[in-house]
Amino acid sequence: MDSKGCLLLFCADKQKRKAYEQTVFLWEGKTISDLFINEQIRDREVRVIGADGEQLGVMPTREAMKLAEEAGVDLVKIAPTAKPPVCKIVDYGKFKYEQARKDKEAKKKQKIVEIKEIRLSPNIDTNDLNTKVNAARKFITKGDRVKVTLRFRGREMAHMNTSKHILDDFAEALSDIAVMDKVPKVEGRSMTMFLAEKR
Repeated sequence: MDSKGCLLLFCADKQKRKAYEQTVFLWEGKTISDLFINEQIRDREVRVIGADGEQLGVMPTREAMKLAEEAGVDLVKIAPTAKPPVCKIVDYGKFKYEQARKDKEAKKKQKIVEIKEIRLSPNIDTNDLNTKVNAARKFITKGDRVKVTLRFRGREMAHMNTSKHILDDFAEALSDIAVMDKVPKVEGRSMTMFLAEKR
């Protein structure tokens, strides 16, 4: 057992143990947003960006902290993997708020593409096939991908290759709005293909 584990065992008092865990948490630099700030920055020297975005160059971390202190703000490590790491002199609370807002905006712009599945059988009737095609058309016009599954049971397995035309006809019926994203492929007892909206 490591020393951290031993110390936790000795801290029988719940409040003391919680305080210790929080100290370890911060010491390791794992803040709420996983950014190192002020005294958590252990690098000897860092590349510093000023509060208004100007490059201040590479300097010892103590000097950078002094600059942040004089400005009445924090020193935040924004690029820990860079050589040397990049730190910004900024108000940490404001910085966190800006980051959260940017993330929220990016999520709004993201389009989540869902995969809808349509199941067919080898002896499907023409009317049923047309109904399934219309359902797929609705999904594709909404921007979703469609997984078309042709399922085989019992003796139907012997006619797998001759039933491929059903998927081809299905794709052909939607060729005005969709393209075959993945060609028909046999997976166990079924044959599947994917259709996506034409760009």
